[in-house]
Amino acid sequence: MGLIDFIFRKKRDKMKTSFDRVLPSNELINDRWEKAKYLNFGEGASIYDSSLVFGDVQVGKKTWIGPFTILDGSGGLIIGSNCSISAGVQIYSHDSVNWALTGDAGYEYEKTIIEDNCYIGPNTIIAKGVTVCQGSVIGANSFVNTDVPKNSKFAGNPARRI
Repeated sequence: MGLIDFIFRKKRDKMKTSFDRVLPSNELINDRWEKAKYLNFGEGASIYDSSLVFGDVQVGKKTWIGPFTILDGSGGLIIGSNCSISAGVQIYSHDSVNWALTGDAGYEYEKTIIEDNCYIGPNTIIAKGVTVCQGSVIGANSFVNTDVPKNSKFAGNPARRI
């Protein structure tokens, strides 16, 4: 066994012993909190190494961004403090629908906002220009293409108030 294999196995064993979880190798060597600091996210925020981040993305304090997420800030994306962005969530601030349909129209950009204290369930997609207001919950596997009022629960495809 080489040195690199030894290091990975030690880190994997520590993760399993300490937290009862096994992660991909890249998640063992990359620190989620360091990546968040590198991206100038708020104090105590974390983001998995498998997350993709594009453009102008701002994230508040103590927000957790799970694995395999897409944060598209090409049109501006703000995520508040104390949010939980679950695994597989995709949040967009642009789309290419008109470009694809016409062959020459440009992409459309619009700021997307997730306010403080929101929970976004796994595999949710949030379209460009949507605001999810403070204290809201979005159910798993939802497609959100309309604003979500404060302290609301939305779910479905398209997402509706429940």
